[in-house]
Amino acid sequence: MKHEHLGFDYQLMQPEELSAEDLALVEQAKEATFTSYSPYSHFRVGAALRMENGEVFCGSNQENASFTTGLCAERTAIFYATAKCPDMPVTVIAIAARGQDGDFTQEPISPCGACRQVLAEIEHRADKPMRLLLYSQSGIIVMNSVGNLLPLQFNGDSL
Repeated sequence: MKHEHLGFDYQLMQPEELSAEDLALVEQAKEATFTSYSPYSHFRVGAALRMENGEVFCGSNQENASFTTGLCAERTAIFYATAKCPDMPVTVIAIAARGQDGDFTQEPISPCGACRQVLAEIEHRADKPMRLLLYSQSGIIVMNSVGNLLPLQFNGDSL
């Protein structure tokens, strides 16, 4: 038997440590939380992503009484962006969330499993890393690739 380890590095930054471009994207993700339709969970998530050409797309979670038919903020933004710009790589995505009290989360949240799979597919399709900016009141986790969230990916190469 061989023992292996999967791990990754990330940075925890404060807003003032981000580039102006990344800070603006985080602010757009925060703003997107206000368009969330979340009458059941009251957990409002916003995502903002920047394409390689600089264009920004935003999304928010959209719930439904039939819970499985709702959609997360990350997939709302990514599907809109890739429908509009199908061959344009996504360079970075920022994600923010507000809890039931209406305040932004104390700790960063990361994409759910379904969103990780979609983001990984988009990153793999572009053959370029997609950075992640996970916002919270305590700081912003910065990761250099979706592969850090989903290291053993299932993608087109797996078929």
